[in-house]
Order: sequence, then structure tokens, then C-alpha cells
Amino acid sequence: MQKRIEHILLGREKQITREEKVRQPLPHQDFRFANPFIVLHHMGPKEIAPGGQLRIHPHPHRGFAPVTFQLQGEGYHKDSAGHDETIHAGDVQWMFAGKGILHSEGPTTELLLRGGMQELVQLWINVPAAHKWDEPGYQSATKAIQPHVLEQEGVDLRLVSGSYQGKTGPLKSFTPVISIVGEIQKGRRVQFTATAGYWTLLYIIKGAITVNCETVSEYNLIVFEKENEEIVITAEENTQILFLSAETIDEPVAAKDNFVMNTKEEIEQASEDYKNGVFGTMDY
Repeated sequence: MQKRIEHILLGREKQITREEKVRQPLPHQDFRFANPFIVLHHMGPKEIAPGGQLRIHPHPHRGFAPVTFQLQGEGYHKDSAGHDETIHAGDVQWMFAGKGILHSEGPTTELLLRGGMQELVQLWINVPAAHKWDEPGYQSATKAIQPHVLEQEGVDLRLVSGSYQGKTGPLKSFTPVISIVGEIQKGRRVQFTATAGYWTLLYIIKGAITVNCETVSEYNLIVFEKENEEIVITAEENTQILFLSAETIDEPVAAKDNFVMNTKEEIEQASEDYKNGVFGTMDY
């Protein structure tokens, strides 16, 4: 049976640094979390003028995984655990903050010098309490190694993590997280299958779709009921989407600033640890 839509959440502008704005459909005033999906930020598309200075300075994270889907341009990443990498359009990086990490991100030096388009979606994926104090880690996947799923003419959808249609995405998570990103040409119909009991979300990056006789346009996040399994969508325009489905983490969530923990006290501890230099230092 087809899944019912529970919420359609419009991404509203949010200032995340003095220079940077994003669209944020999650968390939303009408719906907070779909644990393990805690935050979804859509940055851009934006034109960077040649000689730009845009970059996010080193900042701390603890207790979750920030996952970046690079849609256009180039993404720079460097962290206090020694990872230093560039991703390009279609690539994805999955940084696990664990017990604590500093990182810097933003357009590459080359993109800032020459100018160009920059666009990405960043998703904060929670982990169970048992793993929040694990060592930090980093993984990435180029567009070329992401297996295609739901294959048909006019559909280019790629599996980033989890198992789907007998294929396995290249990026690993502590609990089952299926993420699929890609493009659907106007008029094409696609049927997704999601495990009953999982949180299942669909973000329209660009374009518009019809689902359950309702048209949903870009920058909206659809949250489906946990019951049932089928989601049938039709692209009303050339469309780009991010499909997410994950096993629920049935634990309390305390999220503030750059930390995702289980209690208020753990958030306060993370803030104090950062002030006291526990997260270390890094050049960028």
C-alpha cells in the first residue's frame, strides 16, 4: 500500500554564519526530528564571483555524522583527525564526528579563485548513544562508484548508502540508512519501496513532483508515515531529489549548536569541552 504524507516542510532561510545562508526544512516549527535525520540544509545554488573568500572556519561537532551531497561546484574538507579531501559535483562525503572533531568546509581555493556555481545539501545523521564516543572517521564516494537504482530511461538515481534492489551503497552507517540522490526527467514515473517502520523522507532539490495526487515543488521536504511501503512519484518538471529512509533510533535527542547528544547535560559538556580545547586545534 502507498505511504500517506504526514508533513510537507518548506525550507526556510537560516543564517548559519555571518556570510552564509541555507534553506532549512528540518528541523521545522511543525516537525522537529525524524531520528536519525536531525538537520537538512540546502546551500545554494549560488554564483561565487572570482576572488571570493567564502569558507566556513573550523568548528566543532560531536555525536553524529554530517553528510554532504555536493550538487554543483567543489567542496573542501579538512578536519582535526587528519582528513583532507576535495569532492566534486555528484560526490558525497560522510564525516563521523564521534567523541569530537574540528573541521573546516566550503568551496575549494581553486573555485574561489576562478569563480563558479556552488550547491550542496548537508544532512545530519544521528548515531545511537553507544557510538557517540567512538573515534571520529571520514569516508567519501565519487559519483562514479554510486550504483544506479530504479533504472529506466530518463531516470538517473544513485544509491549512496544502505541496501536497495539488491545493491549496496558505498558509504556505511551505524544503523540502516538508505540514501538515494539523482535526477528524474519530466513525465517519468518512479516507484520507491521503503521498509515499514522506517522514517522515510523525500526532499525536492529542484523541480516539482506529484505524489499521492499532490504536487510538491522544490525546497520542500516530504515526511511520510511509517506504515506501508510504496511511494509513487511523477516528475512534473525535470527534477532532482534526495530520498531518505532509515531505521528509527528510539532514544532521546538533545541537539544544540553543533552537537547531537542524548541529554542537555551532554550538550553542556560538549560546549565546555570545546571552550577548554578538548577538540584540539587545526590549520586550514
